[in-house]
Amino acid sequence: MKKRILSLVLAVLMTAALCGCGGGKSEPAQPTATPEGSAGEKLTGGEITVGIAADLDTSLDPHASSSSAGTREVLFNIFEGLMKPDANGNLIPAIAEDYTVNEAADAYTYTLRQGVRFHNGKTVTVGDVVYSLTRAAGLETGEPLMTELKGVASVEAPDDRTIVVRLKAPDAEFNAYMYAAVIPEGNDPAAEVVGTGPFRFVSRAPQENVVLEKFADYWGEGAIADKVTLKVIPDPQTLVLSLRSGAVDMTNHLTGSQIADLEGLTLIEGGSNIIQALYLNNDFEPFRDVRVRQALCYAIDRQAVIDLASEGHGTPLGSSMIPAIEKYNVPELLELYKPDPEKAKALLKEAGVEKLRFSITVPSSYPMHVDAAQVIVEQLRAVGIEAEIKLVEWAAWYDEVYKGRKFEATVVGMDTHSLAASGCLARFQSENGKNFINFSDAEYDETYAKAMATVDEAEQTELFKRCETILAEKAANVYLQDPSSFAAMQTNIGGFRFYPALYVMDLATVYRMS
Repeated sequence: MKKRILSLVLAVLMTAALCGCGGGKSEPAQPTATPEGSAGEKLTGGEITVGIAADLDTSLDPHASSSSAGTREVLFNIFEGLMKPDANGNLIPAIAEDYTVNEAADAYTYTLRQGVRFHNGKTVTVGDVVYSLTRAAGLETGEPLMTELKGVASVEAPDDRTIVVRLKAPDAEFNAYMYAAVIPEGNDPAAEVVGTGPFRFVSRAPQENVVLEKFADYWGEGAIADKVTLKVIPDPQTLVLSLRSGAVDMTNHLTGSQIADLEGLTLIEGGSNIIQALYLNNDFEPFRDVRVRQALCYAIDRQAVIDLASEGHGTPLGSSMIPAIEKYNVPELLELYKPDPEKAKALLKEAGVEKLRFSITVPSSYPMHVDAAQVIVEQLRAVGIEAEIKLVEWAAWYDEVYKGRKFEATVVGMDTHSLAASGCLARFQSENGKNFINFSDAEYDETYAKAMATVDEAEQTELFKRCETILAEKAANVYLQDPSSFAAMQTNIGGFRFYPALYVMDLATVYRMS
């Protein structure tokens, strides 16, 4: 795979040098339609085996804001909050059956749905909700487990069906954070994984599998499959071979190059709902200079990255916003850094950087990021920048890059776990614990704070757009794309759906046909 990508990159670069234009590409393979249980097909339960590229985090605490995207997309099936997203991009009541917001947008009142049960058989009470939100917001410890809830001032239950969440300041987007999992009062998720979702947690074997089972007393429509085994297969080629052999029934997050080897399987395409970028450690000496970061933006051709690394599948990005959250898109940012090698060289010279060398740390289990990094290395070499790819396992990437901030650059995708714009933008505040790139900008902090404080939707939208613009103008990172994601299934498996704007793997709708 690496040799093929590099060969393609070199071929395109040579063609561009000789002809003054980019090389063409062949038509990508077209995915087939997903079966939807047409007439005559019998949908069955049974067991479904799903291949996943990385093991879940050691902790399955649903309130841990540091959980990886891969862990959160699985926990989506086990836990629920007062609200939840649906497959159409809407925020709908879940454990709450209704809610109201006061005019100042600093008090949210929820009505508890009756008859919702935990996986341990107990009925959900307002006490469970107060405990869960108090814990997630860190109201007793002063340290929120979910940074999204740091603005919560109090959680109260005036009666046995009403929960009132009061905020320290107005927040018109707060309801989007109420996906925060409701767990039993006094529960420690590290010791016992108990939620209200369509699947209950059964077991896990580290680096091998996670087993979920249909929850028969689910309050809603419920799951179709009786049992789901998530099989950990970190090697991309082994994952493809497992699909071809039938060892796994389905997997998600495949690349365009991987599906070329899956003829005969059912394939569907959707957005990854991640912001793939060359993320830059703004505390790394050369990258402290905005001119150096801007030089990288001019040196990298994001469309070529999409064409070569993603087989032409993907949506180009100009800043840190998921395309599916349409009202916050700023299309003109895509034009801010058109590929210009000479301008890149001039900016480096102006910054006094004669020879720029740095490493790009990439999690090896994600071929979409590895392939993109390979293309980027060749593009940078064309302007005299030497970049070296450092492949690491996911756990090492998480510890060293994300938590430890011990890196120079990385190619990865950042997800959002809510339908709020702040899910994409909060991490770039100077003091935010998730700001792993160490971006610090006074105007950004001030603009973001104003956006969160206003209850005027139009004003808030414009302020969030300004945040995106600052990230682009200051070249916080080199933004690439929301890569297309492919799900592959055996032909007797159906029902999988992509969620707009969210990195979610909803297993409740997946079924086997007989």
